Amino acid sequence: MSNTTAESSGLTSQYSAQVAGDLERNLKEQERISGEIEALQTQLAALRHDHAVLVNIQQALSASAPADVTDTAADVTDSSADVTQTAADTAAPTAPEEPAVTSEAPPAAKVPAPRTKRASTAKTVKAKKTGTAMRKRTSTKKAATAKPATSASPTLVDLVRAHLAGQSEPRSATEIAAELGRQHPERNVKTTVVRTTLEGLVAKSQAERSKQGKSVFYTAPEAKPKDKEKE
Repeated sequence: MSNTTAESSGLTSQYSAQVAGDLERNLKEQERISGEIEALQTQLAALRHDHAVLVNIQQALSASAPADVTDTAADVTDSSADVTQTAADTAAPTAPEEPAVTSEAPPAAKVPAPRTKRASTAKTVKAKKTGTAMRKRTSTKKAATAKPATSASPTLVDLVRAHLAGQSEPRSATEIAAELGRQHPERNVKTTVVRTTLEGLVAKSQAERSKQGKSVFYTAPEAKPKDKEKE
């Protein structure tokens, strides 16, 4: 009877040791996989941020391309008008010289020739003034087209960064999304997009992340001592 009890105790101790070892290995494996998931999430957030920046640049380039084509067409039209007017002015003075070949024409018939030259000169000056005015209008169009590019609305990254800089306490992604949605109702601010943007800022050391229980909070990075001395 005592031998059976001893064998049972030995098996129990052996199983307990094996289970404890398996639990320890399981916990280590969980920690390793959790670390890999966090690293991959950070990389994904950075890639999404770069994608958003590239999309904005592409849209800006697409919006500016038609304006450049319109301005180029206007310049070509002005140049064609100048060339046509110059050709007409150059050909005009030769017309009155034909009657001078006839010997029967009186000397007074040569008088209109200078008038034609003066009229041609007036046309040339008028054409130049017209071309200058059109070029000025084209320059004004270019300036008006360039102004909207400088007054473009800030990106979501800029809004999130500015919001964090103005806060004295940590804020969650949900709180930041709600506040930005209230300040900018014209934007469709989503919590998931804001969280991705925050993770991108954390990856670039432009924001700090902290955990309180299961909740994640974000704050603006603290200023370095050298920066404070410069200020």
